[in-house]
Amino acid sequence: MVRIMNRELEVPIIQGGMGVGVSLGRLAGAVAKEGGMGVISTVNAGYREPDFDTNTFEANIRALNKEIKRALDIAEGNGIVAINAMVAVNHYEETIKAAIDAGVQAVISGAGLPLTLPDVTKGTDVAAAPIVSSGKAAKVICKGWDKKYGVAPDFIVIEGPKAGGHLGFKREEIVDGTAQSTDDILPEVLAEISPYEEKYNRKIPVFVAGGVFDGNDMARLMGKGASGVQIATRFIATNECDASEEYKKMIVEAKEEDVTIVKSPVGMPGRALNSPMIKRLAQGESLSPERCNLCLKACPHGDKTPYCISRALIEAVKGNREDGLFFCGANVGRVNKITSVAELMNELMTEYREAIS
Repeated sequence: MVRIMNRELEVPIIQGGMGVGVSLGRLAGAVAKEGGMGVISTVNAGYREPDFDTNTFEANIRALNKEIKRALDIAEGNGIVAINAMVAVNHYEETIKAAIDAGVQAVISGAGLPLTLPDVTKGTDVAAAPIVSSGKAAKVICKGWDKKYGVAPDFIVIEGPKAGGHLGFKREEIVDGTAQSTDDILPEVLAEISPYEEKYNRKIPVFVAGGVFDGNDMARLMGKGASGVQIATRFIATNECDASEEYKKMIVEAKEEDVTIVKSPVGMPGRALNSPMIKRLAQGESLSPERCNLCLKACPHGDKTPYCISRALIEAVKGNREDGLFFCGANVGRVNKITSVAELMNELMTEYREAIS
């Protein structure tokens, strides 16, 4: 049992936020119903709305509202329903405000340092959590939140180099294996937050993500001081995942050698399946977008970008093997079946209990 603000997380598992459209209300609600934290990705949540191309921001807010309410209905008062909001996107704070109005219970934020997050959540009963990839990042965030807003994080997610999607490490570190592991980052983060736990007289739970696959990983990390874990890729291969069946099949069929490190148009490295689109880019083909929704702050936009990551992720969630960008974690090759959220979480907790007994 993990206490986060005024809520209890019965199962110490966060389902990682996955965009575009991979983790929406159905998946997040199912995870929360089982006592965990279900996370809706806010990135272009409205991609299925009829006016998405012409009215992108409003379409995203409208869809986000629907998905949060859907998740809360499915959860039936269990667990916690959260959003994942990327600092790197435009309309960052407006999106979080809309999610709070819709009833979301926690905000997890990364892809940059969420230094202004408390400006939106302070004074509400919505938990605020940064994603960090180092003790240094945790220190900067805690110091900044404390000094400017008089608050500390309600919990923290450590995302290690084996995670899927955008990564907070240099490409060379990831490829050659010199990036700091989650096991090494964890004690540094715990040390950095200790003064703030003392100052605010409460525990700041830390959840570890990136390469966490089973209950044995949970036991190892929680034995080192983590309060829980965050898992993403395994939740794609569930009946309740909001992605297409074709996406789920690709995850189940994937082997370790099918994974590669890609360069995002925003300059960050990311882990994904080596899909036909990625292979075409590697061969020098230009896939400049026909139109731009201005979703990312740092994207060069238009003809200057090698490909539109938003469009590629939308094609992926639809199951377009040829033109999609399929983010995944390093352990995707170990996923071999599609199951239900309840079965997966029961398996993880059974393994965890056996490991610690």
